This record gives sequence, C-alpha cells and structure tokens, in this order.
Amino acid sequence: MTESSPVRATKPKQVRPATEGWTQKKDAEGRPLLQFASPKRGKPPVHLADLTPEQRAARVAELGMPGFRAKQLEMHYFQHWTHDPADMTDLPAAGREEFVHGMLPPLLTEVRRLETDRGDTIKFLWKLHDGALVESVLMRYTGRITLCVSSQAGCGMNCPFCATGQAGLTRNMSAAEIVEQIVRANRLISDGGLGDPRRVGHDGERVTNIVFMGMGEPLANYARVMQAVRVMTDKEHGLGMSARGITVSTVGLVPAITKLADEDIPVTFALSLHAPDDKLRDELIPVNSRWKVDEALDAARAYFDKTGRRVSIEYALIKDMNDHAWRADLLAEKLNARGRGWVHVNPIPLNPTPGSIWTASDVPVQNEFVRRLNDAGIPTTLRDTRGKEIDGACGQLVATEDDQAVAAATPLEV
Repeated sequence: MTESSPVRATKPKQVRPATEGWTQKKDAEGRPLLQFASPKRGKPPVHLADLTPEQRAARVAELGMPGFRAKQLEMHYFQHWTHDPADMTDLPAAGREEFVHGMLPPLLTEVRRLETDRGDTIKFLWKLHDGALVESVLMRYTGRITLCVSSQAGCGMNCPFCATGQAGLTRNMSAAEIVEQIVRANRLISDGGLGDPRRVGHDGERVTNIVFMGMGEPLANYARVMQAVRVMTDKEHGLGMSARGITVSTVGLVPAITKLADEDIPVTFALSLHAPDDKLRDELIPVNSRWKVDEALDAARAYFDKTGRRVSIEYALIKDMNDHAWRADLLAEKLNARGRGWVHVNPIPLNPTPGSIWTASDVPVQNEFVRRLNDAGIPTTLRDTRGKEIDGACGQLVATEDDQAVAAATPLEV
C-alpha cells in the first residue's frame, strides 16, 4: 500500500437470526408467536409446598390429623428431603401412608440422569404427573452448589436460538414441582451422588444457589415462581435458603419485573438481554416487540433502586451476530446512562452447533467485548459454562424424541 492509497474500513460481518431445523410459530400478522398463558391441562396434585403454613395446618386437619403434624411433615420434607412414609416414624403408624401421600404426593419421576465434569455436573430429566417433561442441572463449584431449575414445561417466548422454546409452552409448573427439583437434588447430595460429602470434607452439604434458567420464562409463571421462592427462603417452614443465592431470570417482561421489585424478597435479578439495539433484539428475543431494550433496562435499574441488589445482564455471545465491538460500546453507553454501580454483565459464549449460524464467538472477539465493557467501567465477567457435553448448558434444555420415548416407558412414581 502506498501513502496515497485509501484506507478502507472493514465492515463488520452481520449474521441475521434464523431458525434451523424447525419452523418458528407465527401469529396472524406473521410475527413470532408469544405464549403468556399456560395451556389448559390437568393440574398437579396439591402438595405441601403449594400451601402457606396456615393452609398446611388446615389441610392436615381435613385429612384427620392435628395441625402440629404439618410441622413434622415440613421437617421431613424440607430438612431431611424425604417423602417416604417409612422414614417418618414420629407419625402414627395407623393411616400414616395415606396421610403422607395426601400431603406429599409424588410430583417428579426421574427418567434419566447424565453426568459430566468428573461428576460435578448432573442433568436430570423429570416426568411430571401428566407426562410433561422438564430438566434441571446440578453443578458443584468451589464453595457452592448450584441448581438450575425449570419453571415451565417448554417455553412460550419463542427465541430462535433456544432449544427449549422450539416446541412452545406445554404448561406452567406448580410451586411444588419447582421446589421438588431442589429437594430431590439435596437428597442426591446427601446420599453422595455429587461426590461423597464425607470424603471431600463437606458433611451436611446441600444446594446453596438457585438459578431460574432452566426450561421456561419464570416471570410468565409469576405467582407459582414466587410461592416457590417464598418456600425456598422460609427459615421456619421451608428450605431456609438465602434469597441472595437465588437468581430469577427473564427475557424482559417489564410489568412482572416491576412486581418482583415490590416483593421485598432480595433475590438476584437477571435480565437476558443478548442485544443492546432493538433492531437485532426484535429478532433474537421476540418479546422485545412488546417491551423494548430501553424499557427493560429502565425496569432493571428500578429493581436496583428499590432493592439495592445489583442486577445481572446475561448476554450470549453469538459469532458475527451480536458480538461486535460497537455493540459492546452501545451496551456500555446504555448501562452507564442509568448510573454506575448498579449492574454486572455476564457474557457467555453460546453453546456451538457444528455448521450452524448459531455458534460461539471467537475467543479474541469475546475478550475484546469484555475488555470494552470493563474499560467503560461496567463490571463484566465471562461466565463459565457447564454441561455442554450432556446438553445441559444454557439454551440446550429440551425434551428430545429419544427422551420422550424413554419417558413413555418409565412408570410414574407412586
């Protein structure tokens, strides 16, 4: 190149979102279909965890037992992680089995369990009472054990890069079905299924952190998710977990974010943003047609103002789609325009599929995206991914045809 030769700027490559191997459901106007209401299906049986402490005592009385028996059941279920009447010898033998099943009916049947990362990550496939399938992922990290829970069977948000949403929404999960995922995980840990606690020197281990990042849009199942959170955090009548260890994620249902801020339960709030500009986010996250980027960010900032809890921004880095340097700068600009110290960004490389347009950004591009945000004063940490080998990482949870075949042959627990 001579001194007089013009310097041509290289235009960043822009890949547009597109579905692969499936057809995205559309409404009458040709827009991606959004399902906010749960389809009508048979309700799961009422369970201890669906009820308030007062309702539990009343329900126990309906079953012919004195109210104090509710507290005994809470102890067995939330502290010893059992619903087996044989374990409850403090209950009268006469009628014990019928009473326990009346209060603690079986909710989840384990269909399949897959392990990776030297046994530190386990994915569960569960069958619900009506045959619907959901998954949860248990992960051991240094100093904590995290469970990624599902809140819906399927998902109605129709995001084109997420496997869960491809089949649409089957139904909302009950509060007890959400809580049962934790109880079953705690029981597995207690039995040494995540590495023997006695061998590794952590006797008494249990799940310490919950992320609502499994199947479903949590805030589209608001009432049941919040009942589950109350049970998780109730120290006298529930699991006694720290609210600060619970992360509730959403793709941006703004009215529900406002409701969450008013709950007075200091959970961590995470906004799955994935693009700072409406043009791209309209395609990546169809709910952006209802509530735009700035509306979602305003609601997230208001959550911080009301609770004092720093907000997480989740951002899947997708090669040549949303990982451009200018988008990092735009994201930083939008976040800083709403103040400092209120937010933390968690970019995560998309889980790659060979030959797909949906694949992780190149490592230098990831690093540059993170650097620009950090340099702009936005605390940013590239998130560790777990469970890719067993399709248990973010965006990979889905009931396959093989899962459905195995589930069909698996009898429900009784």
